[in-house]
Amino acid sequence: MGLLVVTDPQDQQRLIAERQRSGADKFDEVWEGTYVMAPLANDEHQAIQLRLGAVFQTVVGWSGAGLVRAGVNVSDRDVDWTNNFRCPDVAVFMEGTTARNHDTHWLGGPDFAVEILSPGDRTPEKLPFYAKVKVRELLVVDREPWSVELYRLQDGELAPVGSIKPGDATSLTSNVLPLSFRLLAGTPRPSIEVAQRDSSQKWLV
Repeated sequence: MGLLVVTDPQDQQRLIAERQRSGADKFDEVWEGTYVMAPLANDEHQAIQLRLGAVFQTVVGWSGAGLVRAGVNVSDRDVDWTNNFRCPDVAVFMEGTTARNHDTHWLGGPDFAVEILSPGDRTPEKLPFYAKVKVRELLVVDREPWSVELYRLQDGELAPVGSIKPGDATSLTSNVLPLSFRLLAGTPRPSIEVAQRDSSQKWLV
């Protein structure tokens, strides 16, 4: 299906209200005033999101080193924030972060964010926004075909620092979290191996 453009304001409000009532708007975003309806996360997407969030909470949250959120509104503005925000699947705000928690949203980006791609996903178009709000690292999980890519904030831009495919011997090492990531081949899907540096602790996501 191509791009759907709804020009009637009443139809727009009705469609948004229906999504809000049903809970389908959980991952919807607003890009500079344009309402973007994100695809509803399927079961696999939610499982990866929850498990990565659980690992980060174990390593960062419970130790008091930072705050972990499984889905949160991130904006670049204090006033009228609902006109421009994004919702990473997982967000980690380390202690001393420059982002500010406004309860409804965070002003400024997380230190580490995760985006899990779904059909029709527009994550690549979010990179300039994430760089603007100073996301320090972004982990992108693609499932068609499977790959994991790490981006890092460099000279005001989120630049790719590495990409792995199932079965690769190499890993992606975060500078923000004390963790590294590998993509293990397997059925019915590959597994993301998360390893804690300076420890033998590992998790399969």
